[in-house]
Amino acid sequence: MRAARAALPSPVGFAPTMGALHDGHASLVRRARNECASVVASVFVNPTQFSPNEDFGRYPRDEAADLAMLESLGVDFAFVPSVEEMYLPGATTFVDVGPLGDVLEGAARPGHFRGVATVVAMLFSLVQPDRAYFGQKDGQQSVVIRRMTRDLALPVEIVVCETVREADGLALSSRNRYLTSDERAQAPALHRALQAAATALADGERSADKLRSVMLDALAHAPLGTPDYVSIADAETLEEMSFVDRPALASLAVKFPSARLIDCQPLDP
Repeated sequence: MRAARAALPSPVGFAPTMGALHDGHASLVRRARNECASVVASVFVNPTQFSPNEDFGRYPRDEAADLAMLESLGVDFAFVPSVEEMYLPGATTFVDVGPLGDVLEGAARPGHFRGVATVVAMLFSLVQPDRAYFGQKDGQQSVVIRRMTRDLALPVEIVVCETVREADGLALSSRNRYLTSDERAQAPALHRALQAAATALADGERSADKLRSVMLDALAHAPLGTPDYVSIADAETLEEMSFVDRPALASLAVKFPSARLIDCQPLDP
């Protein structure tokens, strides 16, 4: 990977993925292609960000289709390492981002962000990109990676790209393919809940508790889903807010019988 990187003209844009690529991933690559002289994409389903009871084993994998998409998008180099290459025998070093990784998704999935931060730091070391591209849907992940990059003085610009959605508002996700037809019909309630909070904020509501209630009311229209959390948090610290008087992140997670979905939306009063 380093030898290939040395031959690539700078700036190098990097899109790290777990494969099962869709138009959301494609949007990251297209933006990198527009802004950078060279583009690298990785495909690696990272085991350390999955809990033992999660879907690592069944996470969708289609390497041939992923590589075909990346080639069609003009990616210069696809990095597809094995687990054994990334995690050497006896590896004991991890990146822990502290409280940012312990709330929201971190509380629901203990250790998740330790795995995310570690693998992204490793990928940055291997690929040595000038810019790295991530989707807004995974809003907490973007906050965590920005903080890690700052705290470790990594020379990488983090670019967060707008969430790509289906026509009915559902954020594109590799896990959407798990949904039954009935679950899929109700899943756009996540986006509607975020939109309801943004509308209430625009209409003057500043109480974070009332915005959370607005989100829960919208999620009630998806009875197959059980809300895991709804959050109105500070956009940088991810601390829950009582009053929205600075940039915030509205986020939520909903468990359907077949899949757990997340979504988020920045809020700016």
